[in-house]
Amino acid sequence: MSEKAQLVLNGKTVDLPVVVGSENEHALDVRKLRAETGYITLDPGFMNTGSTTSSICYIDGDEGILRYRGIPIEELAAKSTFVEVSHLLIYGKLPTQVELDAFRGLIKKHSMLHEDMKHFFDGYPSTAHPMAILSSMACSLSAYYPDSEVGDAHTNDVNIARLLSKVRTIAAYSYKKSIGQPFMHPKTSYNYVSNFLQMMFALPTEPYEVDEEVAHMLDVLLMLHADHEQNCSTSTVRMVGSSHANVFAAVSAGICALWGPLHGGANQEVLEMLEAIERDGGDHKKFIALAKNKDSGFRLMGFGHRVYKNYDPRAKIIKEQCEKLLPRLGANDKLLDIARRLEEDTLKDSYFVDRKLFPNVDFYSGIIYRALGIPTNMFTVMFALGRMPGWLAHWREMLADPMTRIGRPRQVYTGPTLTHYTPIGERT
Repeated sequence: MSEKAQLVLNGKTVDLPVVVGSENEHALDVRKLRAETGYITLDPGFMNTGSTTSSICYIDGDEGILRYRGIPIEELAAKSTFVEVSHLLIYGKLPTQVELDAFRGLIKKHSMLHEDMKHFFDGYPSTAHPMAILSSMACSLSAYYPDSEVGDAHTNDVNIARLLSKVRTIAAYSYKKSIGQPFMHPKTSYNYVSNFLQMMFALPTEPYEVDEEVAHMLDVLLMLHADHEQNCSTSTVRMVGSSHANVFAAVSAGICALWGPLHGGANQEVLEMLEAIERDGGDHKKFIALAKNKDSGFRLMGFGHRVYKNYDPRAKIIKEQCEKLLPRLGANDKLLDIARRLEEDTLKDSYFVDRKLFPNVDFYSGIIYRALGIPTNMFTVMFALGRMPGWLAHWREMLADPMTRIGRPRQVYTGPTLTHYTPIGERT
């Protein structure tokens, strides 16, 4: 007999079926609650509400576990590539060599922007934030592809490849626009990440050679950001997509959600905090004490996570890559040293340990981006590039799920009761 919970409400007993996930997660199915009782649930921030079932990503925040389609992130970071992981997330399995070659070929084929779209960049001021350009340009793609409305599987797959590929070109062009340099066309001879790097940093006046170790580091960083369950931006993509808006519109909305400093801007805040500590003489202990003082208003950025109550598994991987690459690049090791000391001391401090405030994925990523020559205002764009396959995977999964309904949360109204119109001359 199926497990169920019972809710007793005004003397009436309501059965709530229990849904059990493949990793033994339990949820109460309240879909019929309002129909049977007239009541709804209230859960600000959806902290205890599952909006869907999904087979894409599994997180155990208490144990510090992250898996894509069941495969641990540690294995993927050590053995896979961003494009292969994209296929895994979007299509549900690791590709064969034939499938991977076809997927890569489709991405390479769709890397260029329509020539008319290049003129759009002329309309933005040089001070325009790259996320503003990225979101608007992603949405504008739908104007150039009349088959962009939700269609058959083949059409959807082509549009997925278009977005996954062109988003790099848009991001690189937005950077080039901001510094007044000419656009560099994508090259099909390069792989996914190397192509992005040459569009970002090459110049038509001189040869450019991609540093393979740098390309690998960036590939790993993108992989670590590729999906993270029902976060704010992914939920936004699903919400917009549930109306059957095209994939370009849905992803553009996700980019806007990611832009918020509470979501995608954390690595920038970490870097700014480390720079502030350096300017203050590098005394990290002073800032730890400030973070522990409730009246100071200061908090350490890059510590703690909404889901993880253990060490973020992505942070471990990034830290290892950071310590390998930064010395070779001759980067400013002072910030890395400050970050190391902050981590070491907080992991021994009961204030942080008791509150489960461990370093998260943002703690080291900003240091790496800066070492690679990526400006601070591009950090959230890099997050968006990494998260793109996750958004696309959830959009595709949502369309295929027969249980999908257009997103329409309820509310508990707290405004005035019936109030009649007062003519303007009688208002006080």
